[in-house]
Amino acid sequence: MTSEKHDNGEENAGSREPGDVDARIEKLKAKASMLSDGQMRSYVAPDIAPDVAEQFWKRVVAAEEAHENEEPPFDVLVRSGLTLPSPEELDDAQVTVKLWEVIREMASLRMFLSFTDHLSDRELYAHLWSDTLRVPAALGPDSAWAWQIDLSGCGGDEDHETFLKYYADDAERRSWAQEWPEDRMPDAAPLPFDRDRHLPAAW
Repeated sequence: MTSEKHDNGEENAGSREPGDVDARIEKLKAKASMLSDGQMRSYVAPDIAPDVAEQFWKRVVAAEEAHENEEPPFDVLVRSGLTLPSPEELDDAQVTVKLWEVIREMASLRMFLSFTDHLSDRELYAHLWSDTLRVPAALGPDSAWAWQIDLSGCGGDEDHETFLKYYADDAERRSWAQEWPEDRMPDAAPLPFDRDRHLPAAW
């Protein structure tokens, strides 16, 4: 991905004439289509400025190239020199230190956590170690890239209950009850931990 961006820079350095922008955009479109096996479906407003359209298609190509190189963040972090012992190998104090090491290194990969205050340090580290960091991802160095990982859950009933119990406000709880009246509504509870406000943010 980095080398490709470098190549684009070299190409553009020698072809800045206004008449060339359409040709560059068409090349980027063709490359995006090739990388996506012809499945690319993107819309750009016809009145958008050509230089803006060109930047858009550069990002599309970069995204497709990144997907070509997805790998588990766990492997990337280990390769960078970070040790990732299993949770069982660490006592509570060590877990906290290691967790924050992982959080900082994830941020360097443009991976950011949110809604973690219902989890202890050990629970969060265990989840990252066994789940989040094992899922292949396209990790781009571009500062516009960011993975925002919501740990409140987004799937099963238990995940919904976590959100409703700890994070949903009164309006969200009422709206949920009206839309899914068959779902059990847990009592609201204060968050047991105070971590989220200290987490690195994407922007």
